[in-house]
Amino acid sequence: MIRWLLPHPALSAMLLVVWLLMANTITVGGFVVGTILGVILPKFTQPFWPDRPRIRFGRALIAYLAVVLFDVLVANFQVAWLILFRRNRDLRSRWLVIPIELTTPEAVTMLAGTISLTPGTVSSDVSADGRYLLVHALDVTDEAAEIARIKARYEARLQQVFI
Repeated sequence: MIRWLLPHPALSAMLLVVWLLMANTITVGGFVVGTILGVILPKFTQPFWPDRPRIRFGRALIAYLAVVLFDVLVANFQVAWLILFRRNRDLRSRWLVIPIELTTPEAVTMLAGTISLTPGTVSSDVSADGRYLLVHALDVTDEAAEIARIKARYEARLQQVFI
């Protein structure tokens, strides 16, 4: 019964939170409207999600989010230092082709989004077969080390989150 009413519980919760954030206040009416939207919208969009990804909510997801938040914070300072104290001609911008082992489109999208959220790197393209991700990095000394770092810090953790 619950699965029928809430086919995507995480999406329902996210819609409720986003609704309350957009309303910029927490009221009973806003909570009721957000709950109704959180139930109705996933129910109507259910046919468009035939192969819903399975996400492991727990330690793996919390660890992933903690690593991402830490990396975003550190990268902000690194990019600020580069902009303030390094000349443009001394930057070593590179295009990185990262081979990815993630299988679901949602996991690949999450990896690309994570890379784009981290200052100094931007995901540019995913290959047609979904096996490679093209990333632009602002300052890279060792391309292989940077690719290995992205794979170890983000992709390996996403493989644990998406089962």
